[in-house]
Amino acid sequence: MKKAIGVYVCHCGTNIASTVDCESLVLFSKTLPGVRIARDYRYLCSDPGQDLIKKDIKEFSLEGIVIAACSPRMHEITFRNLLKTAGLNPYCLNIANIREQCSWVHLNKGEATEKAKQLLRAAVARVLRQKALETKKVEIKPSILIVGAGIAGIQAALTLASEGARVILVEKAPYIGGHMAQLDKTFPTLDCASCIFTPKTVEVARDEHIELHVLSEVVGVKGYVGNFKVSIKKNPTYVDVSRCTGCGDCMEACVLKKGALSEFEEGMVARKAIYIAFPQAVPLKAVIDPKSCLFLSLGKCKKSCVEACKAQAIDFEQKEEMIEREVGAIIIATGYDLFDPHLLPQYGYGVYDNVLTNLQFERLLSPSGPTRGEILLKDGSSPKAIAFLHCIGSRDENANPYCSRVCCMVSMKQAHLAKEKTGAEIYEFYIDINAFGKGYQEFYKRVREEGIFFIRGKGSEVFKREGRLVVSAEDTLLGIPMEVSVDMVVLGAGLTARHDAEKVAQVFGINQSSDRFFMEAHPKLRPVATPVEGIFLAGCCQGPKDIPDTVAQASAAAAEAISLVRKGEIEVEPITSWIDPELCSGCKLCVEICPTSAIQFNELKRISSVNEVLCKGCGACAAICPSKAARQNHFTQDQILSEVEELAG
Repeated sequence: MKKAIGVYVCHCGTNIASTVDCESLVLFSKTLPGVRIARDYRYLCSDPGQDLIKKDIKEFSLEGIVIAACSPRMHEITFRNLLKTAGLNPYCLNIANIREQCSWVHLNKGEATEKAKQLLRAAVARVLRQKALETKKVEIKPSILIVGAGIAGIQAALTLASEGARVILVEKAPYIGGHMAQLDKTFPTLDCASCIFTPKTVEVARDEHIELHVLSEVVGVKGYVGNFKVSIKKNPTYVDVSRCTGCGDCMEACVLKKGALSEFEEGMVARKAIYIAFPQAVPLKAVIDPKSCLFLSLGKCKKSCVEACKAQAIDFEQKEEMIEREVGAIIIATGYDLFDPHLLPQYGYGVYDNVLTNLQFERLLSPSGPTRGEILLKDGSSPKAIAFLHCIGSRDENANPYCSRVCCMVSMKQAHLAKEKTGAEIYEFYIDINAFGKGYQEFYKRVREEGIFFIRGKGSEVFKREGRLVVSAEDTLLGIPMEVSVDMVVLGAGLTARHDAEKVAQVFGINQSSDRFFMEAHPKLRPVATPVEGIFLAGCCQGPKDIPDTVAQASAAAAEAISLVRKGEIEVEPITSWIDPELCSGCKLCVEICPTSAIQFNELKRISSVNEVLCKGCGACAAICPSKAARQNHFTQDQILSEVEELAG
């Protein structure tokens, strides 16, 4: 264990140096076993800092390096590459986290310095026992999976297809487009959403590089970066898409006058059991809802749709289908759900007529919506006064504490269009106006000048008095309570993670943050990557954002994915598990607990073995093995106990 160790203490500007005595750490390090050189530097991750370490490795023939700096999540790869270029094995490195675990969580400089010394002593003890590890190279599959075909998934798919990449695009709904397909106009330019968006959906359907699966979901993912094996469940539509022309005759013939509420129209109208979600739907193919269909659910229908279909496309014999694909990278673009205002009963949603969500109001505005673009009350009359309530389910400790970013602009856009179409009195109840994007502040100014009343105070309650809706609030600028009578209330519902986000996270092995959105690898440096190498995020599944930011992130995710698969091969992390056949008792506990299915059991020899390519080095097998046969490279018992002993000593 006679190794020459170099210890380097980073000031991290003042992040560490303001709370930890870095010079004292250097003097302390020189007293530790095996330490041949110890230095401190303001920014070790900088080029001069890295050059300093490289020079010392060669000059002092160093065999192990300890970096006392920030979390390994930040710069472990940086310093591993440094060791590699200096001719030292990258796994002869250990990082003592004296920023997040020490300087950032303490105020007393003396105590923080003493704790940093303990962390440093443990790191040196471990690096003395670390061994050189060698990476393996594996081939990367050229195809890329995209989960979700909203604007994020569509943008990513088209970007990849333009580069000649093979794309498998999976969408849970029977059409592509997501929530953007429901919009009338987009802020701040008031462009027609369909005009700018429909050509993209058509392009996706026609592009030979894109394999589209609607009414489908990914139910299983195995493998590793470059070699993912995905299982896609394709639900039956009961319509032969190769025959269906989208004529709509089957919908006219359906005897069920009112089936389920239309998901696309946000439940404001009913649809038939066989339906096309909207006139511009892609693919423009009919779908049968088995829960609504009288034949599929009860077996009692005369099947009028079959008689009406001249193309003979109706096929009640269709079954669920499982599709297997191999891909090199995955982009998750599953989008968001709208906050459910039922959870805040004080606003009367679902109790009073004419209390709508902002997405329901969007469908009223749309020429293809239930009222063909007219803003009408439930009784068919035009409203004389409309109130828009901001931050419903956002910036609220009783719901979601975060800002949903788009609600202010959505409410102001809808207020402008409502004023233009009805001439009604418009009231905006807000906490603060979040107009952060290009041209947004100018749009806010324009709306104010149109005679729309902005009341700085969040609507606290909606109730009915004398046949009209009343919004109760406090004007925080004037410091007085107020009540405003209106005919319609539009709730600016915030954006939330999808209801099935946890299930998706489990399938792909990724994490969720406290707000339930998917967690990126690093919020600043790796905003489109996930901790699982080869899986990327795009759009609102990662957090609330507007259309421009969604498109930008989708393009970034596509760039990351294409740069990965075009490498042709990738190095696999050598920090993997292995099983000692002499000690293995054949209990199979490791097989059951392995999250990547990397462990196989040999029935003939009655022992387990690890596929090192599939193994992600989580250590679950080593932790559960009762006979200590399962071991993990780079986290051996000797290495871990040496750290613990130094920390405890």
